[in-house]
Order: sequence, then C-alpha cells, then structure tokens
Amino acid sequence: MLDLELTPGPIPAVAGLFGLAIGSFLNVCSLRWPVDESVVSPPSRCPRCGEHVRWYDNIPVLSWILLRGRCRFCHEPISIQYPLVELTTGLVWAGVFAAQGPTPEALRGSVFLTILFGISLSDARFYIIPDQFSIGGAVLGLGLAFLPGGIDWKGSLIGAVVGYGVLWLVAVGGTWVMKRLFPGRLEEAGVDRAMGGGDIKMMAMVGAFVGAWGVAETVFIGSVLALLVFGPMASISKRLIPLGVFLAAAGAVTYAWGQPLLTWYLTAVVGVGR
Repeated sequence: MLDLELTPGPIPAVAGLFGLAIGSFLNVCSLRWPVDESVVSPPSRCPRCGEHVRWYDNIPVLSWILLRGRCRFCHEPISIQYPLVELTTGLVWAGVFAAQGPTPEALRGSVFLTILFGISLSDARFYIIPDQFSIGGAVLGLGLAFLPGGIDWKGSLIGAVVGYGVLWLVAVGGTWVMKRLFPGRLEEAGVDRAMGGGDIKMMAMVGAFVGAWGVAETVFIGSVLALLVFGPMASISKRLIPLGVFLAAAGAVTYAWGQPLLTWYLTAVVGVGR
C-alpha cells in the first residue's frame, strides 16, 4: 500500500528519470512482444519509413517534442503514445519513490505497476498478454519478495498459485455456463472459451506481488470495472472485452489502496468489527 505522505527530494526525481527510460523500453516491449518480435533486434525504427532512430532522437519525451512529433527522415507523424507512455512510467516511478522513499518496496511497487501498464497497452491493442509480462513478471515478483519489507516469499508464492488457480476455475466455469446459456455464441465470436490464458497467467503475476487477498480484490474490482465501462460498449460493438486492461487497473488500485478498501468493505458492508 502506498503512503499518502509524499517525501520530496532528489530520490523521486532520479527515479522519475529512470522511469522515463523504462517507459521508452516499455513502448518497444508492448508493441513487439505481442507479435513475437525481438526487443533487441532490429533497433528502434520509424514505423512509417523504417529508418533507424538515432540515439539523439530516442531521448524519452524530449526528442518527440523537439521533432514536433514527426520522423526526422520522412516527416510522417509519430504516435503520441510514445511520449505519453514514457511520461506516465516516469511519473509512476517518481510517485512510488516519493511515497515509499528509497526502499526495496519502492522498487517492487514501481516494477509491478510498470508491468501492469505494459499489460494494459498490449491487451488493449492486440488482445494479447505476452508471457514476458505475465510469467516473467511472476518470476520477478517472487524474486523481489525476498527483499525486506512488503510481502514475503511465502505470501508471494501462495498468491501466485491462488491467482492462477482462481482465474483458471473462473475460465473453465465461465465457459461451461456460457456454452449452455448461449449455445453457439462463443463460436460466433471466434473464441472457444470465456477467458484467455493470458488473463490466467497474468493473475499469477499479480498474486506474486499482492498475495492471495490482493488477488481476490483485483478480480472483484477488475470485473466490476469491465462490466461498468466496457460491458455496454461491447454489447453494441460486439467486440470482446480486453479483461487484462481492467485487471491491470484493478491491480494498481489494489496495490495502492487495497488494505483500506478491504477494511472498509469488512466493516461497512459485511459488518465485521461493528
């Protein structure tokens, strides 16, 4: 959970600069991993003319501004997604380090929120959650749990197992129910199950960072967000719901405010402790 009393100083600024660089790499990952391309080769290139981007044109945010959002060579527009992702990631790292201070938990939280952001970008555009984000993120979460502060390795491991198991059960049960309530509808939509495997593996990653209770909160909040925001749109456009986007948003909410939300729910709704 984030501390709402922010700590000013040079550490958040340095973390923010590092986050800008991470955001630049996140752009590459979220665009290449879903289509099985390497993030190492070929180097960054203009999506229009294919010309390689020089190092001085690859400075996060600043280069896009100086080039006025256009390629130096073909002068075609370059998507504003690039600087926005870099800036958002930089703000995330600066904000977490301002809230947590120069601690292992600040590193863990920044990494977790960055992975969630990458998942939302990939799923929104390609309807794919790359294994590098989900499985790789779960491994990172388990590894970072050995650092002092925050969740320990046992809670992380249990959370990963619970996250995978819960979503697997939801996927299997949801598919069974939908095939009986709406025969033929899944096939018409071009899918054979109610939930993709990427969402299941993603929740193992979430569980590795926030534990079993965090998994429950993330699934609940993400499902509500998906129904309220994308449900009406999907019923009109007939498009599938990119559940990973909403699970990612819910995971961020759980990390930042999970304990206060759980306490409020238990006391105000369930009535525990009254």
